[in-house]
Amino acid sequence: MLWSGTSPSTVARGGMWGFLLFSGAAWLTIAWAVLRLEPADVSAVAGPVVLFGAVCELLRAFAGTRTWWLNAGLAALFTATGVLLLTDQDSSFTTPAALIGWYLMVRGAVDVAVGIMTRGADRTWSLLVTVGVLETALGFFSASPFSRAADLVLVVLGALGVLRAVADLVTALRLREVAGPRKDVLELPPERAAGVAGYTAGMTDFESAPAKSKARHRARPGASADAPGSPAVVESFHDHVVRTTADLDAMLAQAGITGPRAGAAPAEPHLDLPPVPDTPEGVEAVAERPAGGSVIR
Repeated sequence: MLWSGTSPSTVARGGMWGFLLFSGAAWLTIAWAVLRLEPADVSAVAGPVVLFGAVCELLRAFAGTRTWWLNAGLAALFTATGVLLLTDQDSSFTTPAALIGWYLMVRGAVDVAVGIMTRGADRTWSLLVTVGVLETALGFFSASPFSRAADLVLVVLGALGVLRAVADLVTALRLREVAGPRKDVLELPPERAAGVAGYTAGMTDFESAPAKSKARHRARPGASADAPGSPAVVESFHDHVVRTTADLDAMLAQAGITGPRAGAAPAEPHLDLPPVPDTPEGVEAVAERPAGGSVIR
């Protein structure tokens, strides 16, 4: 489950999955700690919780994804929301509930949009959409007149921490899964692996051998020994293999050894059979015809 609408291979950065794992554990701890607070501490806790969400979005923007600007915009928006919560001096719980609801509605809408964008690239997109829908619904409830009590605001904050913990933990494990290359991508069939190993070993031996002049076989037309004192011509291992194969084919052709080409269909045997008789007289004529020195009666 990805947060920025990109493919898993794009967002798999070195330690990003570790940060998200730490972030998920921190959100879970915040959810448990908030539910243990007294109602009078809601105004003092809501601001730092939203600011922690802004810090998470800012670090996600540094991951180098294609939609980094979306995380940067959310970080700026949530920073302003957290500052308003810290500077609010209202004794009621109306402003904290409204701003927490604003945070949840924005975060939930973004999760739903990103989940739909990544449905073809990430198999956990449905979980992200579910988390986004729950966050949006919880934010709508928090901003409504039904959430004006301190206990309800604490429950909303606890639910916020649990939802963000689930989202970050699943994202961290998903990024950890795709961080390394898949094994089946680099594996070759046994016959190709043996061929590649042999070719590599031959190329290594050829390159480590001392340089010598380009050899020519006497069976090749126009072949002659290089003049003494001429500069040595160095050829690559690939050219050496191609030239040796061509020399072998030429010698086999001169020796009269031929065969079907690779992939050619085998020729069908030609049988000189008489036509099938279609009259009684024809059947009798075939029966009287000598075969192998005898007459069939």
